[in-house]
Amino acid sequence: MTIHSPGTVSIDNEYDKHDIRLIKPSYAASWASCRRRAWLNMHRTSDFEVDAFTRLLFDAGLEHEQRILKQLQDKYDVHHADSFEHTTALMQQGVAVIYQAHLMNPEAGLVGFPDFLIRHESGQYQSADAKLTQNENKRALKIQLGLYRRLLENDLPVMVFLGGNRTAVIGSETDALVDAFLADMRQLREQLVQPDVRYSHSKCRICPYFEHCRPHFVNQEDISLLHGVHGRSAEHLATAGIRTISQLAAQDPGTLPDVPHLSGIKRKQRAVVQAQAYLQNQVFQLNNIELPTGNWIHFDIEDNPLTLTRERHVYLWGMLVPPHTHHDFDYVWTDHEGADYDGWLAFLEKIEQYRITFSPVILAHYSNHEKAVIKHYAQRYNMTEHASVQWLLGKTQGNDHGPMFDLQKAVQDNLVLPLQGYGLKDICKHPELVNFQWENTASGSQWSIVQFNRFLAETDPAEKQRLKSELLNYNRDDVTATHRLELWLRDRFMQGRV
Repeated sequence: MTIHSPGTVSIDNEYDKHDIRLIKPSYAASWASCRRRAWLNMHRTSDFEVDAFTRLLFDAGLEHEQRILKQLQDKYDVHHADSFEHTTALMQQGVAVIYQAHLMNPEAGLVGFPDFLIRHESGQYQSADAKLTQNENKRALKIQLGLYRRLLENDLPVMVFLGGNRTAVIGSETDALVDAFLADMRQLREQLVQPDVRYSHSKCRICPYFEHCRPHFVNQEDISLLHGVHGRSAEHLATAGIRTISQLAAQDPGTLPDVPHLSGIKRKQRAVVQAQAYLQNQVFQLNNIELPTGNWIHFDIEDNPLTLTRERHVYLWGMLVPPHTHHDFDYVWTDHEGADYDGWLAFLEKIEQYRITFSPVILAHYSNHEKAVIKHYAQRYNMTEHASVQWLLGKTQGNDHGPMFDLQKAVQDNLVLPLQGYGLKDICKHPELVNFQWENTASGSQWSIVQFNRFLAETDPAEKQRLKSELLNYNRDDVTATHRLELWLRDRFMQGRV
């Protein structure tokens, strides 16, 4: 993937002098996500607009790479390669470090561009890459680094300069994974038709080829379109003769075979009802919904993962307090990660105020993210025994469950909705369900990360305030949406009515 200009990405094919498509280490990310995406990268030349979040990640990765380059320049004589021939010449000269090396192995059908080649004491070169991630065990990353070893044709491990100022090494333990990748990519290279794949709600929505693939999934009534039916489940069901959503909807759950991720009568019943909900555009209620009694405060956070330390910074702790009007939005905001601890303490202080003012408190959120963040912050700042933390996490004597209540669990445990995803926006934006619309239609979790990083970089006070206001409005809409979801559940399902 080559970024040619702001906002545009070109997926281009590279050939060697024998007109053979060359396999790139950068294909590993596509392949690990979806074989069809890897095939399309190899066989189609496509231009598409880069979304702001992808551009932000690219820029953050480039900044990280430049930091590593500066560190190496402080220790070594670094030479910038500008071609395959130049890279070969620099290696023959034995320079200490080569930046942006160009490597090609036509016999193996490989081409790659490691960030750095560092001369080892043995005289051989060791490839090194700068990656923002803190996890060197990601499948795509291990393949990419392993391919750099193949291109250099030596046994030296690859170094990876990770986010958070940590360096890891990847060696021969990746060989089997690299072999599998190369074998499949060579097959895809020769394959004239795109491979069959299954739909994944999380992966497909962010894929640049989504609009290319989606009509096929819909026209085929692919079972993997259904929430909770994994691709492997769909493959095994197809082997048993159940290939479409209509076929699954007509099944007796008791006769369905046990397949991966779909064993046990409850999961099978859920899958059949999910197919019926999809086809009939209907809501099915599985159980009576029970919502805890108390004064509900709706809670949502916004965080930034692109910090120098790679520790997420919660810059906005947002709450909608009773009586839940537009003016009852309350929050804690911090301008930068240097104020992270102060923001955490201010959030806990607000929680103590709420316990006094609104007792008994129900702190409602959507998904487990907010609770997980509170646990993480308590550990980060060595405050797991803090009274407010203990109360929030349900560890106070006589309060086994705590005040936090996950509305997503209440929905998923009791309702089957005619949706492919059960995210807050999927449910709340649907005109026949909650029908709550965010003021900014472009807003979302990735949008908020982009906006906050723009806020950090902005120097004009008026524009900085505008960006902050947009983020506050977005978070206010999030907590308002959870309130509207609560009301929708109470109105339609508390008495068993659909």
